[in-house]
Amino acid sequence: MAKEARMERDDDEDYTKDGTVDIYKKPANKKKTGTWKACPFILGDEGCERLAYYGMSTNLVNYIQQKLNLSNAASSRSVTNWQGTCYVTPLLGAFLADAYLGRYCTIATFSTLYIIGMAFLTMSASISGLKPACDNGTCHPTGSQKTAFFVAIYLIAFGTGGIKPCVSSFGADQFDDNDETEKKSKSSFFNWFYLSINVGALIASSVLVWIQMNVGWGWGFGVPAVAMAVALLFFFSGTRLYRLQPPGGSPLTRILQVFVASIRKCNVKSPHDESLLYETSDVESNIKGSRKLEHSEEFRFFDKAAVETGSDKVNGSVNPWRLCTVTQVEEVKSIIRLLPVWATGIVFSCVYSQMSTMFVLQGNIMDQHIGPHFTIPSACLSIFDTLSVIFWAPIYDLVIIPLARKFTGHERGFTQLQRMGIGLVISIFAMVAAGVLEVIRLDYVRRNNYYDLTTIPMSIFWQVPQYFLIGCAEVFTFIGQLEFFYDQAPDAMRSLCSALCLTTTALGNYLSSLIVTIVINVTTRNGKLGWIPDNLNRGHLAYFYWLLAILSFINFFVYLWIAKWYTYKKVTGKPALAC
Repeated sequence: MAKEARMERDDDEDYTKDGTVDIYKKPANKKKTGTWKACPFILGDEGCERLAYYGMSTNLVNYIQQKLNLSNAASSRSVTNWQGTCYVTPLLGAFLADAYLGRYCTIATFSTLYIIGMAFLTMSASISGLKPACDNGTCHPTGSQKTAFFVAIYLIAFGTGGIKPCVSSFGADQFDDNDETEKKSKSSFFNWFYLSINVGALIASSVLVWIQMNVGWGWGFGVPAVAMAVALLFFFSGTRLYRLQPPGGSPLTRILQVFVASIRKCNVKSPHDESLLYETSDVESNIKGSRKLEHSEEFRFFDKAAVETGSDKVNGSVNPWRLCTVTQVEEVKSIIRLLPVWATGIVFSCVYSQMSTMFVLQGNIMDQHIGPHFTIPSACLSIFDTLSVIFWAPIYDLVIIPLARKFTGHERGFTQLQRMGIGLVISIFAMVAAGVLEVIRLDYVRRNNYYDLTTIPMSIFWQVPQYFLIGCAEVFTFIGQLEFFYDQAPDAMRSLCSALCLTTTALGNYLSSLIVTIVINVTTRNGKLGWIPDNLNRGHLAYFYWLLAILSFINFFVYLWIAKWYTYKKVTGKPALAC
């Protein structure tokens, strides 16, 4: 008997304890699936997908301005609105992944839609009749040509919506939270995941932008389309090694059940003894793929949903719209606790969005020469943001964490909230650097009466510090957000919370678009040129940067207050396995 029990324990240790399964829907074997042996395929997929995305988006503002013949402000708004959509659609992809399809099937399905959109975009820029006709440097797009272009990029926006919230969570799923060794590796995975994003972005912002500006937009969009196909090939190649988290049913339904049950019992008094609240007696949660959550003291109104009354059961079965488990209630509380932290990321994303809009427009009128014969497109300067991330991501993982650990005693060096806060501070300096450069540039214009020059004899490489600072801020804030939202999300809502994290980028782009619109409307009154005219030599772009710096400064102090009161979730038990 002892021998059989020992064999059973050894057999049990061969399998994950977080509810993951393999591609055949059998419990995932720890020796054959997951961990770093599965990650190269996920990182390769992400690197190629990001190459495709940034390959068509980094220079998009110039394509719209030159080929669709829109103004600076209109081009900027078109890009930020599209980018915002790219970061809203993940809510749809995340819902499908958590509720019905699982992350693996969601990634595969939406990648196919992504490739179709990329192919259509390539055709709109290369096939006669779909691409705008140009003469003497001016293009004359028809209404149908504009429609074809926008249909293509919004197909891409929906395609990327199913991938963005799932890939980082899918990669993190390869590490078992119940195994201390694997759990420590998970934190490193997020750093290397973000590094793979920027390796793809590095190629996109250098080679592909140069191709677009010097070879042609057909090739410039065609190469990203091929890269997306390669990304899907990478993803499928690792199928047998993956650990899959089964979908746990509609998270929105569970959230709504807690709200409905709480409101129905608004007159019921919650007990002070948390053990009197309803919870299943099993060690496992009744939510597939989710561990139980310990009761927390915040938002006690929702505890009413877990108070048992005589009308909660029908024919001996619990009515989920009248009685919810403590774990289900804590899922809702976890989401509510995340929302204030989430909101503070919007201003940071607004700052980040300037790299693909105002930084590019600012660089367009600076000297782009490297030597006497070679010029660098202004959009290529984002390569320094990418290089900054590629530099700081491994430095953070290999140097800063061990160093910080000696002072803080925290296993990750900084808590996730501290890490994000440091990034918010750095973003303020990025806007200050951009503003200072614009003040110097305009002073140079005034002193030399260069108001009507299309290219100011001032090197574009003066923009490098602002790009480099944003890259450094990304390593702290964006990677911190990825890890924080995955870690603090309820187990069965991780894709949804990753999507929630991504919507800060969407709202940041929308906020940037709104601020630009307000600034233009306010500053162009009474016939004035305003802060952001088509001729930036006669504008005040620096004022726009100062405005963002002030908003970022206020946002940081709001974040400090929120972070001080945040309570981390506590899990217990083990997840329910898939049937």
